[in-house]
Amino acid sequence: MKKIILFKVYKGEKKFVGECLDLPIITEGYTIDEVCQNIKEATELYLENENLEKLEISPNPSIVINIAVEEIYV
Repeated sequence: MKKIILFKVYKGEKKFVGECLDLPIITEGYTIDEVCQNIKEATELYLENENLEKLEISPNPSIVINIAVEEIYV
């Protein structure tokens, strides 16, 4: 059972995009804070009526967000 739901956040053309690596959830926001709040809300809505056992997700999972920064050149 997964205790952590993993998201990656990256800069899109106009907004930050939050994409879940474990579930079919994508959201966006104009700021990092906004996209993080949207990730939480979208995940709660997605899981609201789902069978967590069938999805192999523990009750009350944590959300971990990785933020991609611009490429660095060495």
